[in-house]
Amino acid sequence: MKLVRHQGCSLKACTEIQPGLPLWKVVPTRDEQGELLCDFMMIIPKLKTRQPMYVQRAQSYIAEVLSRYGEVVFANINLELNVLWVSHRYRNGLMLEIVNSIRLQVPEAVLVAHNTRA
Repeated sequence: MKLVRHQGCSLKACTEIQPGLPLWKVVPTRDEQGELLCDFMMIIPKLKTRQPMYVQRAQSYIAEVLSRYGEVVFANINLELNVLWVSHRYRNGLMLEIVNSIRLQVPEAVLVAHNTRA
């Protein structure tokens, strides 16, 4: 599942399948004003092996959390790799706020990498 914020719109789920398309080709690096974006990655161990209802609930909850933050501009859940990628505009403490909100309902999710502005 990929979540994308289009100009002036809220996040929406995109179910389009793009096999073999690496994230570095689709993840935005700058916002509309040319400012660098921050990003982080979480691993959700064994997500793809869980019951479909659990996966759907986890995806829905993550989408709901991300939609609360206007700073989020891109998100992608890769079920094959059990990875969540989020790109957002910089705000002090935002990444940890989002991560903690996700972990409330998906406690097995683990922050593994992040990139913030210096």
